[in-house]
Amino acid sequence: MDIEVADAPERNRYEARTGDGAGVAGYVDYRMADGRAVLTHTEVDSAYEGQGVGGALVRGALDDVRDRGLSVDPVCPFVKGWIDRHPDYADLVDESRSG
Repeated sequence: MDIEVADAPERNRYEARTGDGAGVAGYVDYRMADGRAVLTHTEVDSAYEGQGVGGALVRGALDDVRDRGLSVDPVCPFVKGWIDRHPDYADLVDESRSG
């Protein structure tokens, strides 16, 4: 399944959309604070659960955070767990503020 992840700053979230034009398949809410993205909540539409949308969404959000030169505070347990399983993204975590 093709998944495109894009920042939707007007809604303070990253959105995952499928190539079929069906709309938003999932999102990660965030707030910006002191040069870091605080990722607070991840949600995937039940129609897309178990299809890799959540992982693609987190990867896309973290890639954007990295491209922007920010750090991340993974408040959301799903995001924190994903980073724990993908240590190549651990450098983004602001250890002094993560919670």
